[in-house]
Amino acid sequence: MSGYYYTLVTIHVLAALVWLGGMFFLGLVGAPVLRRVEPPVLRQQLFNELGVRFRTVGWIAIAALATTGTLMLRVRGLLHWEGVLGDPDFWATTAGTALGVKLAAVLFMLTVSFVHDFIHGPAASRAIPGSRAAAAMRRRASVLARVNALVGLVLLLAAVRLARG
Repeated sequence: MSGYYYTLVTIHVLAALVWLGGMFFLGLVGAPVLRRVEPPVLRQQLFNELGVRFRTVGWIAIAALATTGTLMLRVRGLLHWEGVLGDPDFWATTAGTALGVKLAAVLFMLTVSFVHDFIHGPAASRAIPGSRAAAAMRRRASVLARVNALVGLVLLLAAVRLARG
C-alpha cells in the first residue's frame, strides 16, 4: 500500500480515538465526577459546556472518519458496484460481512449521536437545574451515550476484522 493509504489510515484511527475515546472518557470519568458537583446549576452548566465542546470536536471527527473511510475503501478497490458492492458473493465474504456490520454500526451511531447531540442534550441544558425533568433528560441522554459507546465497540471490532480479514 502507498504512503497515501497509510496517511488515510492514520487520520482515520486518530479520528476514531477522538470520537470513541471522548465518549468513553465522558461516560467513565467526566459524567461520574460531574454528577457530584453542587449546586445543580453549576453541574448543569458544566455538563452543557463539556457537551457543546465535545459535540463540535466529535462531529469534526465524524466528518474525518467518513471522508477517510470512503477514501480507504476506494484505494482498496471496494467502492465498485460491479464485482464488489453489487455482488451478493462479496457480502458473504469476511470482508463483506465486516464492512456491512461496520456500515450499519456507523449509520446507527450517527443517528444516535444526532438525537443525543441536537435533541436530548440541548433539552437537558434548558431544563430547570435540579428538577425531575432535568434528571430525566440527563438519564435519557446518558442511555443514548452508553448505547453509542457499546455500538462503538462493535464498530471497532468490525473495523479490525475488515483491516485484518
